[in-house]
Amino acid sequence: MDVYQSRRFEKSLGKLNKGDLVLVEDQIDFIVEHPSCGVLKKGDLSCLRVHKFKLSGNEILLGYSWIEERVELYLLDLGTHENFYRDMQKRRKRDLKLME
Repeated sequence: MDVYQSRRFEKSLGKLNKGDLVLVEDQIDFIVEHPSCGVLKKGDLSCLRVHKFKLSGNEILLGYSWIEERVELYLLDLGTHENFYRDMQKRRKRDLKLME
């Protein structure tokens, strides 16, 4: 499976300390093994899946898209629930262009 990261996702990873980064990498490995584990969203964000997990006592959302036909996984965003979906909706066109 090919795994791609958006620039926004890379920036989010860069802000994490080493301990949290290891935990996030474990979650990414889990998603690679089970790409349908995230909840598939509806409407404008129908191409988005969201995997939720705890990190330093906070619930973190990892937004990704999985294209089964091409066996590709796109890691799009990582953050807390606050404004996560609003920001994803604003960046939807850019994310769709990345997945072409």
